[in-house]
Amino acid sequence: MLYDAYEMQRSMLAGASAMATFGADWMRNPANPWSYVGGGQMVSSALEVFAHASATRGKPAFGLTHTTIDGREVAVHEEIVLQKPFGQLKRFRREGVEGSPKLLIVAPMSGHFATLLRGTVERMLPTAEVYITDWRDAKLVPLADGRFDLDDYIDYLIAFMEEIGPGAHMLAVCQPSVPCYAATALMSADANPCRPRTLTMMGGPVDTREAPTAVNTLATERPHAWFEQNVVVTVPMMYPGAGRKVYPGFLQLAGFMSMNLGNHMMSHWEMFKHLVQGDGESADATKGFYEEYRSVCDMTAEFYLQTVDLVFQTHALPKGEMMHRGRRVDPGAITDVAVLAIEGERDDISGLGQTRAALTLATNLPDDKKRYLMADGAGHYGIFNGSKWRNQVAPVVEEWMAANA
Repeated sequence: MLYDAYEMQRSMLAGASAMATFGADWMRNPANPWSYVGGGQMVSSALEVFAHASATRGKPAFGLTHTTIDGREVAVHEEIVLQKPFGQLKRFRREGVEGSPKLLIVAPMSGHFATLLRGTVERMLPTAEVYITDWRDAKLVPLADGRFDLDDYIDYLIAFMEEIGPGAHMLAVCQPSVPCYAATALMSADANPCRPRTLTMMGGPVDTREAPTAVNTLATERPHAWFEQNVVVTVPMMYPGAGRKVYPGFLQLAGFMSMNLGNHMMSHWEMFKHLVQGDGESADATKGFYEEYRSVCDMTAEFYLQTVDLVFQTHALPKGEMMHRGRRVDPGAITDVAVLAIEGERDDISGLGQTRAALTLATNLPDDKKRYLMADGAGHYGIFNGSKWRNQVAPVVEEWMAANA
């Protein structure tokens, strides 16, 4: 019923958004005498903010058509290298460029599409042959394609690394730090030649007992059954995945928005003021962020519930109790994969120390294969997007990859 109610609301808001867009355009039209009235600009700006906030959104495009290498503009082409039911391996092929290190960027399966990492990909394109995990919206996956849980996630990562081939590097952003770490441990134990040369984890919940945040508290203050009963819903009949149990993206987005509601309200107020003042460039920057931020997708219930259980409630990985298909995940098996842990000083989602714990767990990895970086002044999103990522974090990632090529 919750999903059906959401779809009904979404349909009504879509109509309201279209009407507001029409009204904003009409109030700005030079042929409309009311556009010259003192309050006309304010009305049109208010309608535009409402229209943008209530518009329906699908999967955004990466839109990365070129990059600059050594002062030369190079065309970039998106290619699907490997396709599986719940996700695909996407490559950003740079025309005429060979010999660069291969980097798999693992996007979080946490309510947003992989395009949330557009800035991450864009920054690494000049120096690396970039691949990314492009996860699929669970409501679009038919029941006939089966389940997808944390074990499957790890299997996908191993398959993606094997598809890329030996010598590649892996970069995990937030949530996938745990499955990436587990995949690296399993591949190391098997002496898999396609195990990553380096594993970089950024703001990941490796050990959420360290500096718990509001997200961690939410996941631990309620029993496992509460999540199953209150946030898991059934995909309605209008989607290909009808009947599948999912944790819907709109609930995750509501949770993130409520955590920083004041900041989001101020952002929209600033957008309104920029529109009134005719500062379209500043308003477009805010619009661009929320276009991406509010584009959400569903994840399978089994993946979500298993993650809550193993990562946030029982802390299976740091306790040495994490299992993958009946086999214990042993961080001690990592002996030659260089591990870089990156945290943001002001991260309010993954607290300081949660990602750094990965370095301690790798008991048999030499110290010269371990490195830690705390990004000064960076919040959670700042460590993989924006100026701090481009100027402070990315150079360290590139240096670490080069030193362990």
